[in-house]
Amino acid sequence: MDPKSIPAFPVSSDNYANPNSTGMDLRDYFAAKAMHQFLTGAVLPVGFDATEQLAMLAERSYEMADAMLAARG
Repeated sequence: MDPKSIPAFPVSSDNYANPNSTGMDLRDYFAAKAMHQFLTGAVLPVGFDATEQLAMLAERSYEMADAMLAARG
């Protein structure tokens, strides 16, 4: 199985409204945790257009998630 598609919260499909769902994958879970940490100290002024910065933050979050998956072996 591709490490990027490992479920973070695996449950049987009868626990979901969508019978094909296997839950959030581990890569997305790790990226969400990384993004939360990156944003914890972020304070942006009102009206600040952060489109480019947010795109970069998303990329860095997935880079961190990929590094975390690699560290798992």
